[in-house]
Amino acid sequence: MDEDYDVIVLGTGLTECILSGLLSVEGKKVLHMDRNDYYGGDSASLNLTQLYRKFRPDKAPPAELGRDRDYAIDLIPKFIIASGELTKILVHTEVTRYLEFKQIAGSYVYRDGRISKVPSNEMEAVRSPLMGLFEKRRAKKFFEFLQGWKDEDPATHQGLDLDRDTMKTVFEKFGLEPGTQDFIGHAMALYLDDDYITKPARPAYDRIILYTSSMARYGKSPYIYPLYGLGELPQAFARLSAIYGGTYMLDKPIDEIVTDASGKFVGVRSGGETVKAKQVIGDPSYFGAGQAAGGSGKVRVVEEGRVIRAICFLKHPIPGTDDLDSCQIIIPQNQVNRRNDIYIAMVSSTHNVCAKDVYVAIVSTIVETDIPEKEIVPGLQLLGPIYDKFVSVTPIFTPTSDGKSDNIFITRSYDATSHFETVVQDVEDVWKRIMEKDLVLKKRDLEVQE
Repeated sequence: MDEDYDVIVLGTGLTECILSGLLSVEGKKVLHMDRNDYYGGDSASLNLTQLYRKFRPDKAPPAELGRDRDYAIDLIPKFIIASGELTKILVHTEVTRYLEFKQIAGSYVYRDGRISKVPSNEMEAVRSPLMGLFEKRRAKKFFEFLQGWKDEDPATHQGLDLDRDTMKTVFEKFGLEPGTQDFIGHAMALYLDDDYITKPARPAYDRIILYTSSMARYGKSPYIYPLYGLGELPQAFARLSAIYGGTYMLDKPIDEIVTDASGKFVGVRSGGETVKAKQVIGDPSYFGAGQAAGGSGKVRVVEEGRVIRAICFLKHPIPGTDDLDSCQIIIPQNQVNRRNDIYIAMVSSTHNVCAKDVYVAIVSTIVETDIPEKEIVPGLQLLGPIYDKFVSVTPIFTPTSDGKSDNIFITRSYDATSHFETVVQDVEDVWKRIMEKDLVLKKRDLEVQE
């Protein structure tokens, strides 16, 4: 390991793997290291044995769950928005040739004690129990306004300014009820809380248009998902990096982040050898307090900074979802007197992530109290009988500096959102700090299995 590199990447989470792939394509000489013996870091997909070893070291997986190799259980559940930024990166880098995607069959929202499908077209909207007759008309006008908006044509603005007026003003103009605002803000714009309402409407407008255009691409739901689990995503980008000369080392302890007298990054020590590079990128776990020397003080926990996730094995689809093989359910915070939404993501054997007749549902939210498990009860109650469940509470870390002064670039932890848009924002942010230019993506189209 005596050769020098342009960039050393620590951790094989999706963010790190996308960056190493993009940097390799750009002609950078990349060395990618991970202390784990599997790809994906925090965003890995584990087989049965790995899952039980992580959560129940003293217990073997029950034989009735079937074969180890039939499982690829995501540690962090997220779906891909069909027209979203991650799709653009997948298509731009052509890593789609290593992946197959399947649609998520439905998107639901919890309201007044039951779940209802988020309408995927006008016919469903007309039949939807989410709104009364008059409210449907108001909502139709609201969506027509959004779809018809053209920045350069004031006639489409109806007296509103998306960059100045708040989302509250827009909702009020169309007379939308609080329940409808809830459903639009949380099940379509996918906000975790209600802070967006008092801010300018433009970001919410962008999010709603992203949702509706993603829905229009494949019908049913705006989400797609890779066969064999999300752990396939980092591996696909690792393959891309390798094609362009990137070097990978798994199961490699990282003993020290080596810096010079002024605190600038020099290299990484593993055992008795040190490998040198100009820059290092890594996930926060390599720089936390008590980690490799020079690490402490480089990351901090964000406000409301813990996520609880419960991975649940079911022997049946989620009740009330028309026996679909996959779905997302959003429980808006107002419905359960919380500050943050609760998410449920369910996948099954049709996605090659578990044995036949087993369903995997993951319930997650941002922790608000001292009893995190109690906070996800509204989600767990929707699942019906649970065969087994694995609960984790993890902190969300963010870097304390931009890394330009010491050449140490740290990514953010995965947040509580149900999709990858914030992951891509982090990729674009780190890329700009390292390369001092924006990440520009080409547009092509993505193949998805019905």
